Amino acid sequence: MGHTPLLMAGSPGWTEPATAGHTAAGEAWGRGSGQTPSEFLENPSQSSRLTAPFRKHVRPKKQHEIRRLGELVKKLSDLTGCTQVVDVGSGQGHLSRFMSLGLGLMVKSIEGDQRLVERAQRLDQELLQALQKEEKRNPQVVHTGPRHRPHHVVRWVDPTALCEELLLPLENSPQSEARLLLTGLHACGDLSVALLRHFCRPEVAALASVGCCYMKLSDPGGYPLSQWVAGLPGRELPYRLREGACHALEEYAERLQKAGPGLRTHCYRAALETVIRRARPELRRPGVQGIPRVHELKIEEYVQRGLQRVGLDPHLPLNLAALRAHQAQENRVVAFFSLALLLAPLVETLILLDRLLYLQEQGFHAELLPIFSPELSPRNLVLVATKRPLGETFSVLETEDS
Repeated sequence: MGHTPLLMAGSPGWTEPATAGHTAAGEAWGRGSGQTPSEFLENPSQSSRLTAPFRKHVRPKKQHEIRRLGELVKKLSDLTGCTQVVDVGSGQGHLSRFMSLGLGLMVKSIEGDQRLVERAQRLDQELLQALQKEEKRNPQVVHTGPRHRPHHVVRWVDPTALCEELLLPLENSPQSEARLLLTGLHACGDLSVALLRHFCRPEVAALASVGCCYMKLSDPGGYPLSQWVAGLPGRELPYRLREGACHALEEYAERLQKAGPGLRTHCYRAALETVIRRARPELRRPGVQGIPRVHELKIEEYVQRGLQRVGLDPHLPLNLAALRAHQAQENRVVAFFSLALLLAPLVETLILLDRLLYLQEQGFHAELLPIFSPELSPRNLVLVATKRPLGETFSVLETEDS
């Protein structure tokens, strides 16, 4: 998220605040300025830094993310001499398509959902056709080098085991020369941890990982990873803290300023939790699939729909008086949530520093770089790692291409 990660005094890599980090990084990690990124000044839904074919089917947030991460991966690949990029948890393949068809990289795209892979392959073909048409309309635009579409693989990556497919070179990349770069754009929970563990293999030369969904991390297993954090007293991060670290402070600050009825969701969800725990005490904080237009519902209507979404009987007898009493506490619930959210930057910093220290403890070179606008993409830090030192070159990776 758009905050300054706080290196803890005494930890490996800690320096005095006056000299820690790059100036540009410090500014980017600061609170969101509320300014629209320059690429969206002309049109808020279309990045001016991407051509039309690469924007199609891609939301503005994702346009910004695939461009920035893709450009970083291209620079990192060139610096480390990588011959192949492996995009893990690739979804519909937007990042893979931009890296391969837009930046000329050899890309293997790994995704566990067959339906997403099939859609990605359709979008690949659609993009290729669009690029060919564009070249015919604009013959003066010369594309240098052959175009390689991503190589898609349906494979579930087990965070606790080695995935051989992830490490295999593409057919046209000789085994003896393959140097891999692993990347993942908001790889969920333990999937980001799996990337770090596979980076330790000799076949892998570089890593660019953007994490997400910290509440899905295993404990132990997904956190802590480093010996240093594992030795901290009180290092435990319960679910509620890890879940809170996934929220966007910039976006929530705007919601508080508007004081709209959508804030009611917090109170309704808290009331639903009390009903769930009375009905099934062992079911704690289950994920509730989005309920549309919550602010238009009565609290009992929300609870009934919520019960159905977590697999409980929506017709359970409800104590309406108790629900009304809960609803009367709406402002206090919002205040409590806001206070809890203030801890989010600290929790995310701890998780990300744990990953960085895990790599440094094994002799690798790693840094956290802010590459996304926090207003567009709150999980805006990429963990970059290499097997050989890059020195000041690390700072080049976060700069915008001209």
